[in-house]
Amino acid sequence: MNGKILKSRKIHYSKVKITDIIVMKYLAFLFFFFLPQTDQYKAVKEQMVKNQIAARGIANQTILEAMRKVPRHLLVPEDQREYAYEDLPLPIGEGQTISQPYVVAYMTDLITPKKYMKVLEIGTGSGYQAAILAEIVEEVYTIEIVESLGKRAKKDLDNLGYTNINFRIGDGYLGWKEQGPFDAIIVTAAAEKVPQPLIDQLKEGGKMVIPVGPQGKLQDLLLLEKSNGQIKITNLGPVRFVPFTRK
Repeated sequence: MNGKILKSRKIHYSKVKITDIIVMKYLAFLFFFFLPQTDQYKAVKEQMVKNQIAARGIANQTILEAMRKVPRHLLVPEDQREYAYEDLPLPIGEGQTISQPYVVAYMTDLITPKKYMKVLEIGTGSGYQAAILAEIVEEVYTIEIVESLGKRAKKDLDNLGYTNINFRIGDGYLGWKEQGPFDAIIVTAAAEKVPQPLIDQLKEGGKMVIPVGPQGKLQDLLLLEKSNGQIKITNLGPVRFVPFTRK
């Protein structure tokens, strides 16, 4: 009987050792497979922030930290991920694009974002601009007219853990009246004129950034500032955005 017990113990001990080896190999696989990818994206993100954004005059450290944190590669189609941190816009489907990182940082900088702010974004697209804003301000309200893009952005941003982004599928021209007024508004598609409902929903002292101009041509990036019920408009120069579409 003792011999059988000893044999049983040896078999049990052998199984434990094999299990330990399998677990160790699996953990090693995870470490060596996933860590290099994380490091790779971390490095290229840092290069993006340093060379594309900070070097071009964006000095707001809160914005730079947000740009470092948000995983842009997870908000573009898989076949575009290798280009996610390059200085160019990328197609995201439905004839739409994600703006180049510098443009996102620049438009964010123009509204002078603060922690307490409630910001409206027109044109959710991939959700990248909304994510950058969500890292900085208290609440983001974002509207996308293309249902498939809006739903995909919501899913992606929910998966990334954002709880301060509110989504709507609809006509951005009308804004989000019941949630206004807003401390700032960012429009990421080119309108032929500034929508009056957005002006009305801009809080006193608030700022709006919007590209305005004809489709298929260069547009003007405008900064609107509301003071004492009046709107001051500053033309910041030529840009090229996808057109502002309506239902």
